[in-house]
Amino acid sequence: MSWTTPRDLKAQLSRLWDRGELLRPLVTGEATFPLRLVLKGPSSSELTDRFEAVRAWAADLAAMPHVRIEWREVRHRVHGLQRLPVQAWVDALDGALALLGSRHEGERLRQMVESARTLAPALLPWLARRPVQAVALADRWQRLIAVVLWLADHPRPGIYLRQVDVPGVDSKFIEAHRAVLSELLDLVLPPEAVQPDRAGIGQFAARYGFLDKPVRIRFRVLDDGIRLLPGIARPDITLDADSFAALDCPVARVFITENETNFLAFPPVRNGIVVFGAGYGWDALARARWLAGSAIHYWGDIDTHGFAILDRLRRHFGHASSFMMDREILAAHQLHWGEEPDQVTHDLTRLGTEERTLFDDLRHNRIRPNLRLEQERVGFAWVTDRLRRLAGGPGRG
Repeated sequence: MSWTTPRDLKAQLSRLWDRGELLRPLVTGEATFPLRLVLKGPSSSELTDRFEAVRAWAADLAAMPHVRIEWREVRHRVHGLQRLPVQAWVDALDGALALLGSRHEGERLRQMVESARTLAPALLPWLARRPVQAVALADRWQRLIAVVLWLADHPRPGIYLRQVDVPGVDSKFIEAHRAVLSELLDLVLPPEAVQPDRAGIGQFAARYGFLDKPVRIRFRVLDDGIRLLPGIARPDITLDADSFAALDCPVARVFITENETNFLAFPPVRNGIVVFGAGYGWDALARARWLAGSAIHYWGDIDTHGFAILDRLRRHFGHASSFMMDREILAAHQLHWGEEPDQVTHDLTRLGTEERTLFDDLRHNRIRPNLRLEQERVGFAWVTDRLRRLAGGPGRG
């Protein structure tokens, strides 16, 4: 049956709720009521063939609370003069909220709007844009406003989140609400208090001038002759990025691998170190300008993401080369091929000719769909062989 039922009318209101259109007038004051709902009724033939069903349908609509039905009189050749529903209206927001069982939520939003008007009027556009999300945060609204106002009074404070002194607010609260706080702070803070190139919850601290956990760089010394720590040969060291950048370590070769086991098992290399990779985040490593004088070898998975990471690394170190990421390695390890769930398909402009050809074969699935060879699946004899090649010794073939 295509006739509109009370359930259908309620579903129309639910969709308006989900889009924020029911609650938004509580913020903006715009007039959206009376609200006309879509109503489809029986045809003339259905009135004849299903007369009792039509009467029951009309009675159900007439009994629906908070909905005003407009009727139309029709004269039917069999049943005579009849009254049929022709339009359905909800005359006030309170009625719509009552139908959805959401009067309490409406009242909470009204209170949030009044609070914003009094304390932080700049937040009203956010309430209008996201009224449903706002209602879900109603019990935290006063604390969110308190954080916003504190930061407005202390722009770019240069302290850790743990040091924010707002009653009822701790660092866990701020961390848990970074996404919404970012939207609110962007409305309130002056442009000079926001670092626009820092986006996403992971860069919340940097965006608003808080201190953040230092990025740490882990590396192993591969040469017994390099003694960074007294009495310890080939140490495994972790430093914050600034300390790593300040090292006086003019090594000849730097290897970067994304796999911890490969990092730990990497063979000795004269005048070399190996760095436990940072995925796509090369900014911290780039602070170590002393690396510019070393040969840099990146060892990642042979898949589209592995080449994308190499491409990103070359933004900072254009002389970086790939290591163990070629067609020979791939062909020799067919038994270990796996599948890459989501491929990189955009062009990579910093790859060499052979790298780009292999990357194109991977992203266009010319060898096998979603082909991946993870770096930890490469036979270790191949690693030692490639290192001998780099050192100028005899290699395979």
